[in-house]
Amino acid sequence: MMIGRRTRSSIALAATALTASLVLTACGGSSSSAQSVDGKLKVVASFYPMEYLAQQIGKDHVAVTDLTAAGVEPHDLELTAKQVATVQKADAIIYLKGLQPTVDQAVGQSSAAHKIDATAASPLVDHHLDEGTAEADGHQHDGPAGDPHIWLDPTRYAAIAKSVGDGFAQADPAHADDYRKNTDDLVGRLTTLDQEFRDGLKDTTSKTFVTSHAAFGYLADHYGLTQVAINGVDPESEPTPARLAEVQKAAKDNGVTTIFFETLVSPKLADTVAKDLGLKTAVLDPLEGVKDPSKEDYLSVMKQNLANLRTALGASAPSAPATTS
Repeated sequence: MMIGRRTRSSIALAATALTASLVLTACGGSSSSAQSVDGKLKVVASFYPMEYLAQQIGKDHVAVTDLTAAGVEPHDLELTAKQVATVQKADAIIYLKGLQPTVDQAVGQSSAAHKIDATAASPLVDHHLDEGTAEADGHQHDGPAGDPHIWLDPTRYAAIAKSVGDGFAQADPAHADDYRKNTDDLVGRLTTLDQEFRDGLKDTTSKTFVTSHAAFGYLADHYGLTQVAINGVDPESEPTPARLAEVQKAAKDNGVTTIFFETLVSPKLADTVAKDLGLKTAVLDPLEGVKDPSKEDYLSVMKQNLANLRTALGASAPSAPATTS
């Protein structure tokens, strides 16, 4: 069960932290310099949405290490001793407090002067299901105190981007102007993306969509949609028979045509519900990671999410052509 796994994670991190401290001692300790040997700011990102911000804002001035490998579900992250040592030696750390307990503990042990917590720029909102799932039936959720998927609202993601730009400018004043320019450029692209979603979702025949995992609460709130989720905010939560009945009723009552699943979690449950209702399935990607960063990124996946939502919700007119990448 998940609770046991989280307990094991804490124990494992304590062991890796001890090993990491020995590694640092053997190497002569962590560097006191503000930058790495090649002159780049050493940045650690906890998972893909944080890595994307670091790369887009830092560009050639930063060396970014993502703790969560491509294609790995970030909730499952177990840090190695080498990763803990990397966190301890970082100049700047970008993370989302509460999402990955082992990362939180490693950040707490790090002497990095610049620890950028995404939730400070965009506080979390509780989107947990009201009933019908294990997390709503009194079982421990064991995650952040609120829905962590803030990056799926482009306006919230832009707020986090600004905090990252400010953090980089403070950590590396010599390149502060570049960081601010890059931040402004990224915020501009996110603003355009936000408008594309507004335009693309304003004339749909339905406003209700069904997902396997309640990751899209912020997106739904921002664009006037209703998310009906089979599982809770944590993808490992288990739906009860009562919850499955509620989902089926909501799908029928709202003319739902599609059950959405995601790329990093098994689609088995979504397939089962879709088959029972005679509906289609499609991908709605929560962007907790990307399988191939060389072929897709935050903006391209969000645009595909918009296209898939428009199809499922019965959009009445062609979407505006993509203008960003």
